[in-house]
Order: sequence, then structure tokens, then C-alpha cells
Amino acid sequence: MSDKVLIHQKQPEPSSCRRSQARSFITDDLGSLPPQSTAADKSVPPTMLLHRKYEYRRKLPHYQKPGRPIFVTFRKLTSIPLPVEARDAVLTHCMHDHGKKYHLHAVVIMPEHVHLLLTPLRDSSGWPYPLAAILKLIKGTSARSVNKVLNTSGPVWQEESFDHVLRSEESFEEKLEYIRQNPVRRGLVQKPEDYRWLWIEHV
Repeated sequence: MSDKVLIHQKQPEPSSCRRSQARSFITDDLGSLPPQSTAADKSVPPTMLLHRKYEYRRKLPHYQKPGRPIFVTFRKLTSIPLPVEARDAVLTHCMHDHGKKYHLHAVVIMPEHVHLLLTPLRDSSGWPYPLAAILKLIKGTSARSVNKVLNTSGPVWQEESFDHVLRSEESFEEKLEYIRQNPVRRGLVQKPEDYRWLWIEHV
């Protein structure tokens, strides 16, 4: 059960697949997921249950492994920088479910994009919260707040997000430092700690 398993659903037939994309989920820790208890569940293959829980429609493949940190980036729909008050609101929304639905290791709100380093937690049934649901909540609530600040309406973030499952402690430290140094590389501050919209977990 420790071997990697790729669950992949084919796209619909050509007549109906114009806006549909392949859906996929990968895990190397199936044994740590909770058993299914209902009669209906017992008749469905475990891979299909996993697929239902972690499927999401996107142009890029997205992967989630239980207990593994994930580096996430999402960007504004336009290149217009977020003002101070809007960045305050986005940071608040990114941290809202820290310790509830995910463990947040680091976050930085840049003028046109956001970097997150997080590990999804498990719900009351033992299932890891799907990354798709986590991002949908963060992007949806923060978009409403940004629109309120700007007195605008409509989408704020690009639909697609980039996410990468970290494979090692070295990779974790590299991504953590990447987030810390992002404002410095952009010339926004001289030291990471001077950037108002950077939050790093203290261990």
C-alpha cells in the first residue's frame, strides 16, 4: 500500500469536453486514510472514493499527499498591485484556518501574488482537507474583501494556482527561505522581517 497510486479520470467525449479537464490525485500514503464505513461505500473501489474527495477541475495536474507540506502560489487576474489595506485583508484570510483546516508554515502577500507553505490537516473523519477546497475558500473570501476595499466587483485571482508537494526537509527549508526572501528580491524591503505582509511560523 506504500506504492504511489495515480488516480486519473479521462476527459468526456469530444462533443462535451470543450471546457472539461482531466482530474487527478496522487498519494503514497493510502494506508493512513480512514476506512469507509457505509454499505454504499463498500461497493465502491477505494481509488474512486479518493478520486471523488480530491478531484478538481484545472488545466494543470494537482497532487496532494497526506501529511506532506505543499508550496502554493496564486496570482492576481491583473498586474495592478494590491494596495496596503487589501494586502492586510488577504493576509488575514490566509491565516484564518491555520490550525483548523491546515497548518500554515509561511505566507507572503506580494503586490500581485501570494505564496503559501502549508500542510492540510484532517477532518473529523480522518480525511485530509482537499487542497482545492482550502484554496477555494482562501481565494473566494479574500476576493470579496479586496473588492470591498477597492469598491469593485468580479474575480480578483487567476483561476489556476500552482502547487508543489515537497519531498524532503531540504526542499521545505528552501521553499521557506524563498518565501522569506521574496520581498527582499523585489526590492520592497532590505530585510525580510521588515515586510508587513510576511508571516513565518516560529518553531
